[in-house]
Amino acid sequence: MTFMIGEPEKIITVKLPSRLVAGDDFGSHLEAHATLTIAEVEAVQSLILEMQGKTAEMQQMPILDQSLAFVVCASDAEQLQRRLLMSECLQSRRYRLAIYFDSPSAARAFNEEMDHSTGADWLVWVHQDVFLPDGWDHQFLAALAQAESLIPRLAVVGVYGMDLQGRRAGHVLDRGRLLREPQPLPCEASSLDEVLVAVRTDSRLILDPELRYHFYATDLVLAARQRGWAAAVVDSCCEHWSDTPTSGPVARTFTDALIADARVFETKWLHHLPLATSCFNICKPGDVERFVQANFPVATDATQAGLPPPGRNRSISGTGGSQAVDQE
Repeated sequence: MTFMIGEPEKIITVKLPSRLVAGDDFGSHLEAHATLTIAEVEAVQSLILEMQGKTAEMQQMPILDQSLAFVVCASDAEQLQRRLLMSECLQSRRYRLAIYFDSPSAARAFNEEMDHSTGADWLVWVHQDVFLPDGWDHQFLAALAQAESLIPRLAVVGVYGMDLQGRRAGHVLDRGRLLREPQPLPCEASSLDEVLVAVRTDSRLILDPELRYHFYATDLVLAARQRGWAAAVVDSCCEHWSDTPTSGPVARTFTDALIADARVFETKWLHHLPLATSCFNICKPGDVERFVQANFPVATDATQAGLPPPGRNRSISGTGGSQAVDQE
C-alpha cells in the first residue's frame, strides 16, 4: 500500500495498491492506479524526482525544537502538486509527508499515520489545496510554543475555527481573500476548520472513522476536551485555494455525503448542542440537512462549471468568513 521516496525514515509516502521503495518502477504502478490520469501520473513522477534532489538542502536547515509530520488525502494529483507540494517546508524534505490517494475517509489516512508517527511530536493534517508560505513551519512552531505556554494540556491546534464563546477566530488567505478575525490568538477553540489541524501524537487522539470528510475536526476538538485535553486556534496563516462551491448547485454525491456525516455528528454530540462550527450553527439534529437542502440545489449535470468531478473527495470549508455557509 505504500512507497517511500528517499530513505525509509524520510519524508514522502504515497499510498497505492502495492508497496514500493525508491528505485522501483513506481511509474508503472501509478499508471495502473485507475483513478489517476496520465497527466496526473506524470505530475507526481516529476515532483518525486525533483524532491529526491533536496537531501543536501535539507541537511543544511536548522534543527527545530519540535518535530512535525504531515498527512494529506489527495484526489487530484495536479492540484496537490500545484498547491501543497509547492510549499517550501515540504519541498525541503525536513518532514515526513504521507499522501493517501482516494482514501475512503480522512480517518483512514490520519489514524494510520498516527500509528506511524512515533518520531514526530505533532501530526499535521492538511488539505491538498493548501499552500504553506515560505517559513510557515517556523511560524507555526513558534505559535504552537506560545499556545502551549498559555493553554495547559494542549493537544489539538488549527489555523481557523471558533473560540469558546462561538466567535470566529483565525488567520487564513481563503481563495485570494485575507481573513483575519479580530479575536486575539492563540485562543482556546470549541471547533476547528478541517483546512489544517495538528494533533499532539502522544495524546493518541484519532479521527472518528464514522465521519468521512465532514465535521471530523470539530468532532476531534470535542473528543479531546471530553478527555481533558485542550484545543486552540493559533496564528500561522496559510493559503486555501478550494474549488468547492460555497453556494449554488452541487453534485448529489456531495450533498448526500455531507448530510450523512452531519447525521452521525449531530447524533453523537446531541448533548453538546447547540454548537457552532465555521460552517454551521447547529441547534438540533437535522439543522445541517435542512440548510443544505435549502441552499445547495442538486445539479442535473455534475460536469458543469464549478462542480467537482464525480468520485473526488470533497469537503466544505468554513474559512470563507461571512460568505461561508451558515445555519441561521
